Amino acid sequence: MSETQCYENPPTPSSMSVGIGCVAEIGDLKAYITGPPDAKLSVLLVSDVFGTIPFHGKLADKVAACGFYVVVPDFFYGDPYVPDNPERPIAVWRQSHGTDKGFEDAIRVVSALRSEGVSAIGAAGFCWGAKVVVELGKSDHVQAAVLLHPSRVTVEDIKEVKAPIAVLGAEHDKLSPPELLKQFEEILSAKREVDGYVKIFAGVEHGWTVRYKDEDEVVVKSAEEAHKDMLDWLTKHLK
Repeated sequence: MSETQCYENPPTPSSMSVGIGCVAEIGDLKAYITGPPDAKLSVLLVSDVFGTIPFHGKLADKVAACGFYVVVPDFFYGDPYVPDNPERPIAVWRQSHGTDKGFEDAIRVVSALRSEGVSAIGAAGFCWGAKVVVELGKSDHVQAAVLLHPSRVTVEDIKEVKAPIAVLGAEHDKLSPPELLKQFEEILSAKREVDGYVKIFAGVEHGWTVRYKDEDEVVVKSAEEAHKDMLDWLTKHLK
């Protein structure tokens, strides 16, 4: 399986807005946090390999505006993937930042949110983060899950999911091609006990929901549609 799409098209400076939230510690991880602090409903955003910065303001604040307490943990401990660093090719970087460790860290964040009085938690994962979120969705850690252009998510993962789950994929995606997404759809259709659906966005590539050029109106419109679908799903199952 080719994973080069994971590491192409890194976030551009124009997409890295600062946001209105703050950076604080939760579950022993630094995180960008935004939204009403007394909210009983929380959303965990799990980034791709490029880390949390593109989510500041661009997406996290949009989710928070719907009344959610939004947490974007730095699962990479200040060490996101940098494509132009020859000393840390992706194979080396991944040795320090596997999704299994991300899942363990995510459980700590979920536990911290519960201890603060949060009653329901949704999680959305992007590329690398989708694998973390699908693992959370296999138990009662979260009450809703969204996978956006997932990486390394398997048919077996989808078979084990218990939380309501939406999968938003790209037409041009070597990591989760439409053929694989259609298998996900077949599995979810047969799992009557789990609410789930799959949507494939035409004309876009892996990573399009968070890594796009602002002047590309077609991709921006598609990304905004995916953001709305994500928010609708989280609202449906958390509120």
